Amino acid sequence: MDCVSLGKTGPSVSALGLGCMGMSGMYGPADRAESIATIHAALEAGITLLDTGDFYGMGHNEMLIGEALKGAKREKALISVKFGALRDAAGNWSGYDSRPKAIRNFLAYSLQRLGVDHIDIYRPSRLDPDVPIEDTIGAIADMVKAGYVKHIGLSEIGAETIRRAAAVHPISDLQIEYSLISRGIEHEILPACRQLGIGVTAYGVLSRGLISGHWEKGAAGKGDFRAMSPRFQEGNIDKNLALVEALRQIAEKKGVSVAQIAIAWVAAQGKDIVPLIGARRRDRLAEALASRDVHLNAGDLAAIELAVPKNAAAGARYPEAQLAHMDSER
Repeated sequence: MDCVSLGKTGPSVSALGLGCMGMSGMYGPADRAESIATIHAALEAGITLLDTGDFYGMGHNEMLIGEALKGAKREKALISVKFGALRDAAGNWSGYDSRPKAIRNFLAYSLQRLGVDHIDIYRPSRLDPDVPIEDTIGAIADMVKAGYVKHIGLSEIGAETIRRAAAVHPISDLQIEYSLISRGIEHEILPACRQLGIGVTAYGVLSRGLISGHWEKGAAGKGDFRAMSPRFQEGNIDKNLALVEALRQIAEKKGVSVAQIAIAWVAAQGKDIVPLIGARRRDRLAEALASRDVHLNAGDLAAIELAVPKNAAAGARYPEAQLAHMDSER
């Protein structure tokens, strides 16, 4: 596994990261044993970056990672944690909290659940509209000075806010959705990151499985985020799966899978972009790892662009209520 520098001030990380959210029920029932085995397999394959959020499974995901990293395995991993999303006892979302005193509380609980003495990259999950980004970053910077956090990241933040945050403390990376059918960062956000020397950790590279080549219409069950995701809804899903079939023709000519060519496309957009693969099982992990052997030339990239043009996806990437909280969408 190749390693890259995460921005000009961030750590050296594997060229692929493992997004662990799906191991805590967001996409249906989770399998604890298989999840831990998948994390171990990722570490053995050279993946160092593990991404989580303190609200994934209401702490379940952090405890899962903590269990997987017991012993010497902690030394192999860089843990990225998002904080601030609020949930109630029924699992509903109820806003964001990035007040400095809340950050200190969230961090203390994350350290305990993970069983570690520091977090490698700590980031607000979204912009709190009631707290200036300068106050949020300043509070995390205090935790850096105290040794509890190594690097500061951002998530789903727009270009102007990125610049304000970077003026307070060096930012290692912006975590944001980026895939063949989610390319909104290319206009302003990606250029701003590159100007400031901030890396990008790209989640949703397979659009929650939609462009993996494995998704079947109507497969989202109860408790699966995709059941309410606009791109999976009637009226949109058929159009989006047609894009997948167009991509499949290109993948088959190269002798690779749809998922592999989709991940390789994200990686090909720049060495400053680290795709986060959301594998929940070892077989899906193995498929994603093989994307590192997929080399796209200019002809391949042009063919992919014709098959899946920019803005070709039907439906928004999140429900409207969630998009309203996303600074990156403004």
